[in-house]
Amino acid sequence: MLIKILRTLSVAALALVSVNTSAQDLLAKQAPIDRKLKSVDSLALVRQIETEQAFYPAYSLYPEWSNARVHAYGNNVTVPDTFRIDLTGFCMPTPHTKITSKCGPRWRRMHNGLDIKVYIGDTIRAAFSGRVRIVRYERSGYGKYVVIRHDNGLETIYGHLSKQLVKEDQFVKAGEVIGLGGNTGRSTGSHLHFETRLLGQVINPEFLFDFPKQDIVADSYLFIKGANMYNYQRTRALAALKNGDMKKVTAVANSIRYHKIKSGDTLGSISRKYHVSIDKLCSLNGIKRTTVLRIGQVLRCS
Repeated sequence: MLIKILRTLSVAALALVSVNTSAQDLLAKQAPIDRKLKSVDSLALVRQIETEQAFYPAYSLYPEWSNARVHAYGNNVTVPDTFRIDLTGFCMPTPHTKITSKCGPRWRRMHNGLDIKVYIGDTIRAAFSGRVRIVRYERSGYGKYVVIRHDNGLETIYGHLSKQLVKEDQFVKAGEVIGLGGNTGRSTGSHLHFETRLLGQVINPEFLFDFPKQDIVADSYLFIKGANMYNYQRTRALAALKNGDMKKVTAVANSIRYHKIKSGDTLGSISRKYHVSIDKLCSLNGIKRTTVLRIGQVLRCS
């Protein structure tokens, strides 16, 4: 009787070992399958991210995609204090090298880009790969123009074209032809008006592109909030940033302020808004108290 019991226990034990071994074998066989599934899942996720990035370039920076206006952001976006912009994979928008007007105040207005001498019918190309956001005509401003948003966060604007060769929401590669040089809109001669912006913030194109050398200035550009238009301002901001003094960076960025004249503005109302005397306003802008302010005119306020 005892022998039968022992035999029964032995068989049961062997069965348990067999089941455990079979389970381990099954898990071992399943492991490569699990790894393959994880790999497939990861690949699908990467493809999904790439698709979203292609459809909405720089989607992590911009809150929306809109074809309505060039400067569509205002207070709807959070502009980072600093942001590194990748400039590799570029193409010069035109082979012409002559800059006829720089970025900054001009004729009492702000000129937010570079004017490069081109001739009517000259080929204009996309500076980086991206998606066309706006193709439009503005009689009193850009004329026929194109706005492209790029994966690196930049938006580029190409103004005064004679012809646009792309459509809104179209994907373009760096170097792809997007239009022809012209003299449309508010223009006194054929040229390309070229702007570079991040979240609506103007970046002097000369900090990114060296038109005389037909090259980029560096492989990347460090955007510093409020310090992307003037050399002296940027030099101070970079020095403060190197020392880790963000308060000083902010102070430098806010050291120069401008005001665009709107209907109803007076020197008195502007002086109160910016806490600067009327005499100081006149001195900064080379005007008199009796000077008639024109709508659209830009005054320096600090």
